[in-house]
Amino acid sequence: MKPIKGLLLATLFASAIAGAAPLKTDAAKSSVAAVFKQMNVPVEARFKNFTAQIDYDAAQPAASKANVEIATASLDIGDPDMNQEVAKKEWFNSAQFPKASFVSTSIAPAGAGKLNVAGKLTLKGKSANVSFPLTVKTEGGKQVFEGQLPIKRLAFNIGEGEWKDTSMVADEVVIKFRVTAAP
Repeated sequence: MKPIKGLLLATLFASAIAGAAPLKTDAAKSSVAAVFKQMNVPVEARFKNFTAQIDYDAAQPAASKANVEIATASLDIGDPDMNQEVAKKEWFNSAQFPKASFVSTSIAPAGAGKLNVAGKLTLKGKSANVSFPLTVKTEGGKQVFEGQLPIKRLAFNIGEGEWKDTSMVADEVVIKFRVTAAP
């Protein structure tokens, strides 16, 4: 009896430690975009290349983790010349800082289908603690995570020199995302 009890306890303990299970991101059904105003006209530009590693346990959201990396040079504004411009030193400086990242530090339940996420956002070599609400739902057997993270671009030195002028490009940027993932 003792070996079986010990095995059962060890299995339960291992399950508690394991917590959240890693999910595989469906890149075709996921997106990350930057929404901002240029000369007071709304612009939504998508990042073509990003990875999202999500360990999620719906029963214990606090055990969940998320790590997202975005290739800064993959921002597609819709014009090849503008795409090259935002990769330059004044903007993302993609040569020196090829990736932006977000690493969660806490994920907490906030009601049915809602989570509050906190973590560290790193852009262009600068890091800041951020938090944002997130919705999670199941579609076709996959978990869908959606949210928006408002930031100030100048806090990360995005838009240096003459581009600090917020009458041309607003300081407010919303990072909008939808990540679809399954076990």
